Amino acid sequence: MTDGVVIVDKPAEWTSHDVVARVRRIAGTRRVGHAGTLDPMATGVLVLGIGRGTKLLGHLTLTEKVYEATIRLGRTTSTDDAEGELLADVPAHEVDEDAVRAGVEALTGPIQQIPPQVSAIKVNGQRAYKRARAGEAVELKARGVTVSEFAVTGFRRVAGAGAGCTDVDARITCSSGTYIRSLARDLGAGLGVGGHLTALRRTRVGPYGLAGARTLDALAEEFTLVPMPAAVAAAFPVRNLTEEEARRVAHGNRISPSGLGPGPVGLFAPDGSVLALAEDRPGYGKPIVVFSAG
Repeated sequence: MTDGVVIVDKPAEWTSHDVVARVRRIAGTRRVGHAGTLDPMATGVLVLGIGRGTKLLGHLTLTEKVYEATIRLGRTTSTDDAEGELLADVPAHEVDEDAVRAGVEALTGPIQQIPPQVSAIKVNGQRAYKRARAGEAVELKARGVTVSEFAVTGFRRVAGAGAGCTDVDARITCSSGTYIRSLARDLGAGLGVGGHLTALRRTRVGPYGLAGARTLDALAEEFTLVPMPAAVAAAFPVRNLTEEEARRVAHGNRISPSGLGPGPVGLFAPDGSVLALAEDRPGYGKPIVVFSAG
């Protein structure tokens, strides 16, 4: 069994589940999962866990993410992106760049964000997108997210089929759980013209960036992955254990606190193998994920 993390450069029009299914066939194992869904229209970094690497995924989803996005001002859609139905069309050719930058600034920092109607959030036990596509108006509550960077990198008037609209390119660094579609919607709403997302590329998930990502075709030719020790060391602080500490951790027992922060912290045996992820509690360290062999 091969264990570790694979960084995929997801192609457009593929769901995250499609990518997992393809990698299962390539790797020859069903023990494959992903950390952080990407919408079908989006491309870029999708982190997959293979074998024991799947145990990392619930912790990797809590990390910071970076995106490159294009937002079209002047049109509102049912899904807040280009795949939805057009709901409103308002001329946006007079919106100037200063106004856009002010609107972006208002959406930077800790904010309250309402997810898109078509999202994977569960409402009364059912995914919001299923209820929305059935014609039901879904009431979603605002959630706290942090947008640490929302930088305008391009600004242009749209000609042809999008005449009257204005496109804004942006680089966005944000906490997990942030919807870029909602930022596009809210930017347009704040400017009084509406808006939606037309392109999205994720360039980083925590420590994993495009430089280490591979296309599915490349993986089919040569399947390579980030081994468990390197994957853990890239994403978490590292603590090297003594033989006695390693023995205790292997059985899920407490050890002394690491002093490296609340965690997770990667715990490594004297031979360099990764044993577990742990968190500091008052007066002790507690393994939260133990990577048993096999």
